[in-house]
Amino acid sequence: MKKDGLVCLKSVYNCNEVEGTAAAHGSASDLETLIERLERVTSRLERLPLLRAHTPAAPHSPAPSPVSLNTPPPQESLEPIPSDNMSVNGYQDLVQGPLRAYLQLSQQIGGDVATQANLVNAAFQAQSRYIQLAATKAKPSQAEEMQLLTPTSEQISAIQQYREKNRASQFFNHLSAISESIPALGWVAVAPAPAPYVKEMNDAGQFYTNRVLKDWKEKDKTHVEWCRAWVQLLSDLQAYVKQFHTTGLVWSGKGSAGAPPPPPPGGLPPPPPVLPDVDFSNLSLDDRSALFAEINRGEAITSSLRKVTPDMQTHKNPTLRQGPAPFKATSAAGHKPLPQPGAGQLDKPPVFTRDGKKWLIEYQKGNSNLVVENADMNNVVYMFRCRDSALTVRGKVNGVVLDSCTKCAVVFDNLVSSIEFVNCQSVQMQVLGKVPTVSIDKTDGCQIYLSPESLDVEIVSSKSSEMNVLIPKANGDYTEHAIPEQFKTVLNKPAGLTTTPVENKG
Repeated sequence: MKKDGLVCLKSVYNCNEVEGTAAAHGSASDLETLIERLERVTSRLERLPLLRAHTPAAPHSPAPSPVSLNTPPPQESLEPIPSDNMSVNGYQDLVQGPLRAYLQLSQQIGGDVATQANLVNAAFQAQSRYIQLAATKAKPSQAEEMQLLTPTSEQISAIQQYREKNRASQFFNHLSAISESIPALGWVAVAPAPAPYVKEMNDAGQFYTNRVLKDWKEKDKTHVEWCRAWVQLLSDLQAYVKQFHTTGLVWSGKGSAGAPPPPPPGGLPPPPPVLPDVDFSNLSLDDRSALFAEINRGEAITSSLRKVTPDMQTHKNPTLRQGPAPFKATSAAGHKPLPQPGAGQLDKPPVFTRDGKKWLIEYQKGNSNLVVENADMNNVVYMFRCRDSALTVRGKVNGVVLDSCTKCAVVFDNLVSSIEFVNCQSVQMQVLGKVPTVSIDKTDGCQIYLSPESLDVEIVSSKSSEMNVLIPKANGDYTEHAIPEQFKTVLNKPAGLTTTPVENKG
């Protein structure tokens, strides 16, 4: 077969020489006829099993691809591939169809686009050899698999580096479209759903193909066809992967492979229990005639119901309420109140520590001497589930947070960002210097004492009640103002909804 292949190649060479001479002296129509004959001969040679198994497929561009000629051979010789292997044949159809159209349009545009197209062709040829290898071998180890993927990976890197080296090119958007989407060839290493990965890479490149369409659709329609050819190529690749490698690249399983997994411990499960013998002969079908007979009785159907006398009614006989369930007697001693924020989990040991930039004060009970000193400006003080306690923060820190605290107070000098109250009850705060923001969320009862330097504070509240702001006066006393808890919303047709707070006139 090798001799036949060499004879065919020699005939192609002689045919080229004769057709070149004829083209030099013949008409333009004769030249086109000779070129079509040459393409048919080349197509037949590419389908020879010997050439497909041992040589990389030739590019279908008008000019030879120097990158394809220098592509390193596969690291492992391929076994003969069955002619009915659908996976290999499907990929060959992809190479000879959509890829060929893309390469031809790239050669028509020329320049950097044609050079990068040669690299793309080499990448597809490398993946074609990898798929042929998968059709003849069992799945290798992870280290060997990465080594076999090296040729494809190197071509993908070369395509991306070519874009980076030619940022000043007039075809930079073309180069970027290919560079952003060529990682789609990495589907062979993706499991269990490689097809969506190909689509994701195709979408990533369409940002630049849209730019190409915008810049060239009025100048040269070839660029428009080029964009469509590349997007169609990746779409066909996605369809190919979805059809033949739905959950990942399929290996043939031939050759050396690992031993099958051992059976699960404990042996086979016991057989299901035997159903007992049941005599179904005495069972009768549901007869609904009796039901309809009862319904047809009319008002007489209620004649069998018991009358409710006054001594059976609980509102006339209160002693019935002390009976069994569902009328359970309730007492003040047996009533369990609803859980309150900060009231639970106080049996845990109290915490007062510094963890990096965060001061942690947790589970303190009845401690009014909590002091944070020597804190940095980027520190945060976090007070959690404390009860009947008071905290003093000296110096300037980033922020203070009170979370799930009950009957607690905090006094601080200056804050960079804000103080927050979350899930608290009956809390107080006093600022001696500056505080930009006070945040209150899901809190019932919050007293805010401001300083003359903090009169421009912003107070943000939500799902909270009993909130008061105390503003200092010249004589040292405070003026108390309530934060609205009720709001009125009306429909204002030009502007939509209009919401205003309801004034407290009590």
